[in-house]
Amino acid sequence: METRDKDTVTAEVEQASTRILEIIDVKGKATKPGALTMPCSDDDHQEEPYYAFHPWSLYEAPFADLEKGMNRLRTGLPKEGWKITKDGMDGTIGNSPQIVAESKERRVMVDIRLNKEVKSQKTPNMLRVTVQSRCYRLPTTPATPEEQPPNMWRP
Repeated sequence: METRDKDTVTAEVEQASTRILEIIDVKGKATKPGALTMPCSDDDHQEEPYYAFHPWSLYEAPFADLEKGMNRLRTGLPKEGWKITKDGMDGTIGNSPQIVAESKERRVMVDIRLNKEVKSQKTPNMLRVTVQSRCYRLPTTPATPEEQPPNMWRP
């Protein structure tokens, strides 16, 4: 497993998200939070290995425009070195269109789903996007003298 710095991986995930938004090319609102890091393990107390992910949505746009954005991804992602591994329906109750792709160069994958408005649930038309890195180990850093425990056995 590769060793990489969290800040570098987080920045790469955010850059991939930005590029995906540019390919979609739809005027609407995008959620703002940036990429987060999480342990790859189910043990939340274990920091290593970790991955970075950036979930966001594009909304307040007509469904037809979001569909066109999804179609631009089908042609735009492969042109930028992404390999589409799934292009079909997601199998949920709403059976939304879904694209899953990976970029070995960027070391990330993306899961994109097109959701149609459900007025009874007050959910708008939206493209839901999650960009995620692969798992990495943290670089080891030597402890400073202040961080090292005192040696109780030395005179």
